[in-house]
Amino acid sequence: MSSPLDVHLERYEGPLDLLLDLIRKQQIDIWDIPIARITAQYLECMERAAELDIDLGAEFIFMAATLIHIKSRMLLPRDPELDKLAPEEDPRHELVERLLEHERFKNAAEMLQQKRLIEENVWSNPQIQQFLSDEETPGLAVTLFDLVKTFQQVLERSKDRPVFQVNGVEVSVQDMILYLRSTLRGRPRNEAVSVLELFESQPSRQAMICLLLAILELAKLGAIALVQRQAFGDIAVRAHKRFEEVMTSEHFLNNIEKDYH
Repeated sequence: MSSPLDVHLERYEGPLDLLLDLIRKQQIDIWDIPIARITAQYLECMERAAELDIDLGAEFIFMAATLIHIKSRMLLPRDPELDKLAPEEDPRHELVERLLEHERFKNAAEMLQQKRLIEENVWSNPQIQQFLSDEETPGLAVTLFDLVKTFQQVLERSKDRPVFQVNGVEVSVQDMILYLRSTLRGRPRNEAVSVLELFESQPSRQAMICLLLAILELAKLGAIALVQRQAFGDIAVRAHKRFEEVMTSEHFLNNIEKDYH
């Protein structure tokens, strides 16, 4: 009889996928991972892959070393007196944050892939140009999937550049909305600004995330539009029909501050 933990390693794109599968199949609380058990199961999967001559790649080996390191830290006794002076962070915390972030992107990608397949099978009316004004150049349809993909690319690039973070300075979604307002206000409606350049001009990861959320909020309300001039080209953002209405609404800005507080 096969074990409920039998896995097919070719399904997994990386070690985080494998770990998530082990955790979710056993309905384990992700904030309280039994690290010894999960480490043993992870190593068992790697041994099974080796028996089948499956090359897992260096990232799987690195994750195995990470799990063993976390396990060893949790086995070491803690000094109660040192905990009073400087409480030690749970060794699993960073791994849990990585797993949750990976799961969010994975779920979003799967949902948006389905949406993309639907959109690719929708034919537009070739006579639509007759109903557009001169200012409304249609461009190509941009999905949330495209925006998230661009955001991931920027995050990957940002790992290799120095980041200067000023202590005590917090960036909010409201700040990024005001930043977009100052960037786009005064430009012609059909003049767009590269989303890639907007992300890369931010000084920190927190600012990039807040900018992404600001773009999503404004796009949802019709204050901005996301466009591509050519297939697989850069995504750009421009002011849309409700730009001034939304950007001058104190009620909207106040709600944003409450929602993301």
